[in-house]
Amino acid sequence: MKWMGATAVVGFIVLYFIDAAFKLSIFDGELLVHSAIRFFTGFILIGVGVFYTHKLKLKSAAYLILAIVISDDALDYFRKVEDFRFEIILLSVYMLMWGAAMGYVSMKYFENK
Repeated sequence: MKWMGATAVVGFIVLYFIDAAFKLSIFDGELLVHSAIRFFTGFILIGVGVFYTHKLKLKSAAYLILAIVISDDALDYFRKVEDFRFEIILLSVYMLMWGAAMGYVSMKYFENK
């Protein structure tokens, strides 16, 4: 539980600094949905599927993530949401990595419990 809490706290601190540096509003509806999609994609596909259970190869997970991210961005393009900036891309990559770390640490905790 210590590792889950530490990973969550460090993740929120880094998220705060990313939001402050790029002047993003993480609690905006569109950005919150994008961040949640990226976080849970990293949590399930990378953290659990690749690193913990080894059911997926990293290359296969990368293709799945790419398909999910591109479909999400294509949906935004057709809905006329224009949030395809460099800052948003960096935030998306960070949310994927944080989700992967939280997925792996969470599964390790539930395995030991």
